[in-house]
Amino acid sequence: MKHYESTATINATPAQVWAILIDAPTWPTWDSGVTKVEGTITENGKLKITTEVTPRAFPVTAGDIQPNQGFTFTGGMPLGLFRGVRRYTLTETQTQTGTGTTFHLREEYTGPLLPLIWKSMPDLQPSFDRFAAGLKARAES
Repeated sequence: MKHYESTATINATPAQVWAILIDAPTWPTWDSGVTKVEGTITENGKLKITTEVTPRAFPVTAGDIQPNQGFTFTGGMPLGLFRGVRRYTLTETQTQTGTGTTFHLREEYTGPLLPLIWKSMPDLQPSFDRFAAGLKARAES
């Protein structure tokens, strides 16, 4: 298994962060690194996401939606040859200014083709960090 992850402490409540995070079609309007989202985050909802790092649209399925807590995106190849599961998590935390949120983003990759595909994948860490920082800036503005 390989993975990327990023975390941000946000001076906003989980409900405030959730309202921004669940509205995926607006992600391109803040500094998320996402250029286009087709579809909405609903249980078993199908989305296509285009980013600056990978300008090809990636199809994903949303699931495990827990309001104000998080959700997952799952995508990959048939028969489990390559699979990515991205988890967006919100946890209430106390900050110097009151109730805040710890945002955690992690994507895990598995499957028999992982070694081959991993070699050809761009480094996604900067895009994960940018998404977390962009969400923080948007929620705190």
